[in-house]
Amino acid sequence: MRKKPTLSFWQIWNMSFGFLGIQFGFALQNANVSRIFETLGANVEDIPILWIAAPVTGLIVQPIIGHMSDKTWNRLGRRRPYFLFGAIFASLALLLMPNSPALWVAAGTLWIMDASINVSMEPFRAFVGDMLPNEQRTQGFAMQSFFIGTGAVVGSVLPYAMTNWLNIPNTAPEGVIPPSVRWSFYIGGVVFFLAILWTIFSTKEYPPEELEAFEESERQTTNKDEVLNEAEVESSRFAKVGGIMGLLGLLIVVVTQLMDLEKELYILGGILFLFFLLMMTAALLKSQKKDENALVEIFSDLLRMPLTMKQLALVQFFTWVGLFALWIYATAGITSHVYGTSDTTTKLYNDGADWVTILFGVYNGVAALMAFTLPVIAKYTNRKFTHFISLIIGGVSLASIYLFNDPNWLIVPMVGVGIAWASILSMPYAILTGSLPSNKMGIYMGIFNFFIVIPQILAATILGFMVKDLFGGESIIALVFGGVSMVVAAVLVLFVKDVATEN
Repeated sequence: MRKKPTLSFWQIWNMSFGFLGIQFGFALQNANVSRIFETLGANVEDIPILWIAAPVTGLIVQPIIGHMSDKTWNRLGRRRPYFLFGAIFASLALLLMPNSPALWVAAGTLWIMDASINVSMEPFRAFVGDMLPNEQRTQGFAMQSFFIGTGAVVGSVLPYAMTNWLNIPNTAPEGVIPPSVRWSFYIGGVVFFLAILWTIFSTKEYPPEELEAFEESERQTTNKDEVLNEAEVESSRFAKVGGIMGLLGLLIVVVTQLMDLEKELYILGGILFLFFLLMMTAALLKSQKKDENALVEIFSDLLRMPLTMKQLALVQFFTWVGLFALWIYATAGITSHVYGTSDTTTKLYNDGADWVTILFGVYNGVAALMAFTLPVIAKYTNRKFTHFISLIIGGVSLASIYLFNDPNWLIVPMVGVGIAWASILSMPYAILTGSLPSNKMGIYMGIFNFFIVIPQILAATILGFMVKDLFGGESIIALVFGGVSMVVAAVLVLFVKDVATEN
């Protein structure tokens, strides 16, 4: 039996380095896109629906790319072709975004940017599973967390640094993106591309036959077969699950119409109905014995995913509702609640928006520092306990933002959010990969993204309604809601089975 060789610190460093660029781009997107939307005329209650492009794109792109990368092998390797393709288009989108002449152009560019980032990012998760033995995967995902945190710190604080260190203006005429934001996006596009190239040229992938031999050896030392359901999925099950989703989508549309709820809810209903159509198509193809069709394979793997993955799905759902609330409403909530203004043309608002980028940098910096601490804690306790404690700290910290009126003191809750963020980026993936076969690593990582994306879509469709009709227009309360959701996720962690450590 062949076992994957243990990689050195610098080998893990090189294979993870591309995440520096990926998160540099994500940080610029997360900290500045709401600001760009507001500058181009978006109302605060409309921001979530404009953001919906990002999670919808991930929902579609990641399982497809995961499925394709599982079956790819060429001169660049298995995962690296997707790193390169995504980097090219993501970098171009970063260059275009701050030059958007209108709101609809910015929304469309966000769609392209997020799709391209997802093409690069999705195979990176499977890359750790491909390249590292189980005992090094926590370290591998921790290294990714370090680069995510480091890239995000620089990306988040860059507009602030441009203004306060280089005297590049952070204000502009109405409807024009400030120069500090524009130059930050230009730098981000270059960094994204170069970081991905570093990983592509410094890391060699194992060919498929070696991975198969490694997988057989790993099956002898874990009990993956106890949780991985390899039974064939009948076409009737596609129809049943698809039918439930279709009825749920139809119900949401009808209730939204009858109760005159926010129109964004139509999008959620439409997505569920699209899922119904795809599942019914898969059922038809399955009944015609077209088992090798990509759609059939993706939905078959979805329906027979491992027990550990199902349990982690609930954890991820509530975790990412909280995170998306932070990303959407941090700027609007803090500028209005702490700085007392929502006027995007004023210096006070833009100073507040700049401070939000610093706060994002703080939590990402803490995540980078914690990246190598959490594996040590997990070693002396376990991965579940480490994730549980981290989410509790993050949830309470996120909700506590409401209590602060001094901008400087907002650093305190952001430290707690950073601890949670470090764990979110590593522990669920380290637990998950222990239950996955190597030949399905990409597709299951893509499917796992459903449970990151679906809560984001839900948040994007209902948070605008909640802020407007339930929270009295106070977007800061959306952050409290997000904190509570993260605490719920922490409790659910306790029910997850970590196959690699509990057998």
